[in-house]
Amino acid sequence: MFTWIIAALMSFNTAQAEVSLDAHDLVQAINVEIFQKRFSDEASIQALDWKVGEAADYQIRMGFIPGSMTMLVREEVFEGFWLEQNMDLGFLGKNKVELLIDKRDGSVLQMIVNGEKQEVPEQGNMEIEDMKEDRITVPAGTYDCIYLRIRDLDKNETSEMWINPSEVPIAGLVKQVAPGPIGNVTVELTKFRKL
Repeated sequence: MFTWIIAALMSFNTAQAEVSLDAHDLVQAINVEIFQKRFSDEASIQALDWKVGEAADYQIRMGFIPGSMTMLVREEVFEGFWLEQNMDLGFLGKNKVELLIDKRDGSVLQMIVNGEKQEVPEQGNMEIEDMKEDRITVPAGTYDCIYLRIRDLDKNETSEMWINPSEVPIAGLVKQVAPGPIGNVTVELTKFRKL
């Protein structure tokens, strides 16, 4: 959905060990496939109804690393919408991901990471294990949501998402917890602008 991609090529040192995060690891940390499926499911019902200027801000905890992320519908073009995702992971640096999302079917047509065009990751083999109504509190407030527990069958990993597409713009993401390269990645909504 959204595609919510975090991608970058970086490495860092800690007092205990050296950890290397490559673009593939970070893309999987936010789970591109889940967002692609979410976009595709939403778009199959009707075309994406995004507005230029809509935005959502999130706090991120990637293992022991705190950070922030903003998603913005930057531009509408003939094929779809340019979604811009800016992430700040403190001492790991800042990253910018630009996605051209097809407004008809929600697929990712192009992906640019830190100014360089990238191959769009393949959709994985996903299975929804649980889906129910839920209520959750995040820094942006308390929301009635659809809770999803999704298993990546290829990796045997489980992610959890709380979404509210009627109130929250873009992918409707309120919270996500997914496996990452250095521990769970938790993403929580802090504020948003819906037009």
